[in-house]
Amino acid sequence: MTNPTTTTEVILKTDERGRVQTPAARRESLLDEFERSGLSAAKFAALAGIKYQTFAAWALRRRRQRGAAKPATANADSVRWLEAVVSAVPNAGEGPTPGVLVRLPSGVCVEVADGRQVTLAAALVQALGRPC
Repeated sequence: MTNPTTTTEVILKTDERGRVQTPAARRESLLDEFERSGLSAAKFAALAGIKYQTFAAWALRRRRQRGAAKPATANADSVRWLEAVVSAVPNAGEGPTPGVLVRLPSGVCVEVADGRQVTLAAALVQALGRPC
C-alpha cells in the first residue's frame, strides 16, 4: 500500500462525452516542454499520451495568442533549411577544382572558391535574406 501523503496523483475531469479535460496549467506546462524538446508535435503528443489533433489545436491556439501579442517579425537567428545539390567533382587533371555554388530562391548565385571566402559569403547570404 502506498502512503497517501506522498503520491502526486491528480484526478482528471471528463466531459459528458468522456473526453479528458486537461487543466490550463498542465496544458501550458506541456506546451513549454514541447518548445524545449525539439521533437515534432506528433512525436511529443504520442510520448505525452495526448491525441495529436488535440495537441495541435493547443499549439495553434498558443501561436495565435502570441502572434496577436507580438508584431510578426522573423528571427534573424532562426534556423532555415536549404536544399543542397552535390555535383560530381572533376578529375584532378581537368583544371581547377570548383568551389561551392550557392543559389538563393531569388536567383542570386554566390560561388565560394576558397575557404577564406566562407565568412564573407555567409555574411552576404544573411544580408540578402533580410527584408529591405
